[in-house]
Amino acid sequence: MKPEFSTLSFFSGCLGLDLGLKKAGMKHLLFCENDKSCRETIAINEPKVPLIDDILKYSSDDIRELAGLGKNQSPDLIVGGPPCQAFSTAGKRESFKDPRGNVFLYFIKMIDELKPKYFVIENVRGLLSAALKHRPHNMRGEDFPPLTKEEASGGALNYILSELSKAGYKVSFNLYNSANYGVPQVRERIVLIGNLNGERVPFIEPTHENGSEYGLKKWVTFKEAVIGLKEKEMEYIKFPEKRLKYFRLLKDGQNWRKLPEDLQKEALGKSYFSGGGKTGFLRRVSSDKPSPTVLTHPAMPATDLCHPKQDRPLSVQEYKRIQQIPDDFELSGTTLQKYKQIGNAVPVGLGKAIGKAIIDHLNGDLWDESKYPDFKYSRYKNVNDKDLFGNQLQLPLD
Repeated sequence: MKPEFSTLSFFSGCLGLDLGLKKAGMKHLLFCENDKSCRETIAINEPKVPLIDDILKYSSDDIRELAGLGKNQSPDLIVGGPPCQAFSTAGKRESFKDPRGNVFLYFIKMIDELKPKYFVIENVRGLLSAALKHRPHNMRGEDFPPLTKEEASGGALNYILSELSKAGYKVSFNLYNSANYGVPQVRERIVLIGNLNGERVPFIEPTHENGSEYGLKKWVTFKEAVIGLKEKEMEYIKFPEKRLKYFRLLKDGQNWRKLPEDLQKEALGKSYFSGGGKTGFLRRVSSDKPSPTVLTHPAMPATDLCHPKQDRPLSVQEYKRIQQIPDDFELSGTTLQKYKQIGNAVPVGLGKAIGKAIIDHLNGDLWDESKYPDFKYSRYKNVNDKDLFGNQLQLPLD
């Protein structure tokens, strides 16, 4: 007998999204994860749920059987965050030419064949602008042919949406800042929610805001998130001594820009003269604000996350609090592997909000998106289905 609101999770990581969905009342029938440390973490914390590795090794019939579904039975929900490196602005942006992009397409194929009532796809902001075929920037301009349709910005997203539309899904999407959902972290991710043969799922209703315009709760700060943690129990890696020299001159919430100019140049080296905001260098987290996005390593030169007052990176325990992973949730692997697992996770609070949005939609309890006019779901404009396409999804590319 199929459990209430059955869910299949792919690219499960260390279960950040799934912990949130579970809080919203969803029941997982299967996890899928290829990373060894994450798989060990899942096995420790969810030993009774079937766990598989590489999605490419399994057909939809295999998945049904492993999840305990009947031959023609569909789950209520399929969720997953396919590997994002193919779309990340920090990578080469090879989209579907990248093997990890092909895994994305296989995931869409799995959705089409398993036909859940709903699906959720989570990914990085770069998915919005990635092309189907990337042309290097040094091969653009007056001396080169115009960009083709495949090379145009947004081509990958259009293709994904058209494939999901052909599979029968009405899709909504937006770029969401997790801080708007009670997460003590400014972390922006694209979330696509699809409904089979039905109405569009509204944007995820916010519960928090940076200010007081809408009468919502205030953003949760780092200081609030880490209450009760003891310094002597922290697990962390160390900064190189040469970098500590600069951190000792910085106060709560400051970064390299607060150093004297000669030390700025000394600390950043060649990076000082490069473009961009260089916001990840030599930064102490602010006690009175949400944390910046926690990444897979808190002590790399361009992704420093130093404690507001201690001369060390944020600890594994603080990472867990920031991502809202329970203190007693056991992570497998080395300290660096733990950082990586947590840094790649979806915050639990955002996962719970996604689950609530789907449950509400299923029950016909739809909130009015005009309730909070001009609400800033993220820092960016034109990053959702309404602003980009109105009520029409893009047609498939020729």
